[in-house]
Amino acid sequence: MPFTKNGAQRPIIENLSPAAAIPGGDIHIHGKGFAGAPRAQVSIGGMDAQLVVSSDRFVVARVPETEGAGRLTVSNGTAASEPEEIAVGALLSGSLHPVASPAVDREGNIYTTFSGSRGQKTAVAVYKIDTEGVLSPFVTELMNATGLAFNRGGVLHVSSRFDGVVYQVSAGGEVSVYVEGMGVATGIAFDSKENLYVGDRSGTIFKISPERQIYVFATLEASISAYHLCFGPEDMLFVTGPTTSSYDAVQRITPAGEVDVFYRGLGRPQGMDFDQQGNLYVAGSLGGRRGIVRITPEREASLVLSGPNIVGLVFAPGAKMIVVTTSSAFRVAAGIEGLKHV
Repeated sequence: MPFTKNGAQRPIIENLSPAAAIPGGDIHIHGKGFAGAPRAQVSIGGMDAQLVVSSDRFVVARVPETEGAGRLTVSNGTAASEPEEIAVGALLSGSLHPVASPAVDREGNIYTTFSGSRGQKTAVAVYKIDTEGVLSPFVTELMNATGLAFNRGGVLHVSSRFDGVVYQVSAGGEVSVYVEGMGVATGIAFDSKENLYVGDRSGTIFKISPERQIYVFATLEASISAYHLCFGPEDMLFVTGPTTSSYDAVQRITPAGEVDVFYRGLGRPQGMDFDQQGNLYVAGSLGGRRGIVRITPEREASLVLSGPNIVGLVFAPGAKMIVVTTSSAFRVAAGIEGLKHV
């Protein structure tokens, strides 16, 4: 018998995909009894959502500017469904320009960039967002800050795609050169032995030993924008580098420098991070839907967070996911623990 309330048939939500988003992301809602006069209505976190598609059994709703864990309901004009929980990203800052994933320190402070266009000198290169959500300038004297990574000593390293230098930054924000001559230096990452890897988007992955000796670690197809680097289990290096294709790959490189394709089929894959189960999370498009894609160790992919213009992510303490777009940073209560923290 249809679920009713006060004699009116209530819509029934059978499935939400995905169950997390940032504002502007699209949620696919499957169920029944959605049709009404003149059309279904969707509420997320107490706010009306714009409908992209509306039918009796399928609705696509665009997430409004609401924050935190929201309750999603569908109304057919007569009755509303039982609510479903959805995690909506809380805005941390909208005055940024990240071009890669943010970084998180041991205390849970977040670091992200205002990168600017190539050759643009910005007032602030790297911002710090503390555990209370307060944004403050951290690095000022650096051009085109791009990739961010902490070593095991908790020292932040920042690449510059302008001058091909990787800088190290003290706790007080003082900048010094760590290594130079890295081409168009973009993504950076440390392995478990404190070797630093730098992606030169023209086609080279450099390896820099703790003694700062430089090696060519691997050669890949050039990227139109950047390489994004992330270490997974067993010191495997994962690399994305968007090309003009809509069917790009995530590549995996062994500690010996052997390259293979881990997964192919993403549109414009960018920043990445791993959870404790060894699942890889990638900012990219899957089947035409933009957001964060989870790829299991068995190489099965699914969209777990929806949102526009996402360039990267990092897992933070407390099972939080920090997501950055081309202009903003969000904190999402994703309930996912990252693989490791510095």
